[in-house]
Amino acid sequence: MNVPKSSDYRSRIYQYYVNARQQSLVPKTIQGLKPRGPMLRKIIRKHFPEDKRTSILDLGCGHGAFMHFIREAGFTDVIGVDRSPEQVEEAKRLGIEGVFQGDLMETLRELPSSSKDVIICFDVIEHFNKQEVLPFVDEVHRILRQGGKWILHTPNGESPFGGRMLFGDFTHEMAYTRTSITQLLMSSGFSDVACLEDTPVPHGIKSAVRWSLWKCFRSALRLYLTAETGAGERECILTQNFLTVTIK
Repeated sequence: MNVPKSSDYRSRIYQYYVNARQQSLVPKTIQGLKPRGPMLRKIIRKHFPEDKRTSILDLGCGHGAFMHFIREAGFTDVIGVDRSPEQVEEAKRLGIEGVFQGDLMETLRELPSSSKDVIICFDVIEHFNKQEVLPFVDEVHRILRQGGKWILHTPNGESPFGGRMLFGDFTHEMAYTRTSITQLLMSSGFSDVACLEDTPVPHGIKSAVRWSLWKCFRSALRLYLTAETGAGERECILTQNFLTVTIK
C-alpha cells in the first residue's frame, strides 16, 4: 500500500487510526454501538447532572459512541472533538452529529474560561507524555465551570493486564494508577478525585456470569497482594482500565 508518510508518528498513525488495526474500532451501523450501552448508560446515570441543559464537551470522542448515549439520555448541548479525520468521518457515517476534527489542545485554548459543565476524556490522556499532559490538565481546569466534572477513562498501570491496554496502541505514552492520576489532578487544582474500577455491568445472563467470575478473580488477586505486602488491599484497582471522576 503506497501512502503518504509523515515524519510525526502521531500524525501518521491518527491519519489511519481506524483502518490500520486488526480489529475494527467502528461498527457498521448505529445498532453496533449496543454492546457499549450498559457501561456508558451506567456512567451517565451515576455521574452526570440532572439538568439536561448541561454543557458537555467530549475530548477525543472517536466516532461519537459516548455522545450517542448522552443524547439518548436527553442531553442536548453536546459536542465532540477528535484528532483522527477517519474517526470524524465514521461519526458522520453513523449519523452522530456535532463531531469535529481538530487538535485537542488547540480546541481547549480557543474555548472561554468556565464555559463547560462536564468534560469527558475516554482513553485520551494516555496519549500525552508527562510534559504534554500538565498543560492539557490545566486547560481542562480553566474551561470547566466551578463545580464542573471531568470524567476520564484510561489504562490502569496497577492491573496485572494493564499492559494490554497501554501497549495496544502505538500512540500510547503512559498508564496511570489511582495514586498517580490523583497527584496529577490535584496538582492542577481539582478536588474530590474518585477512582473507580471499570467493572463488567450485568445486563443479562452472560454478563451476570462474567461479573460473578470477575468478582472471584479479583478476590484472588487481592488475596495475593495481601500475602505479599502483609496489608489489606481493598483500595487497589485491578481492572485493565479505570474511571476517574473529579470536580473543579
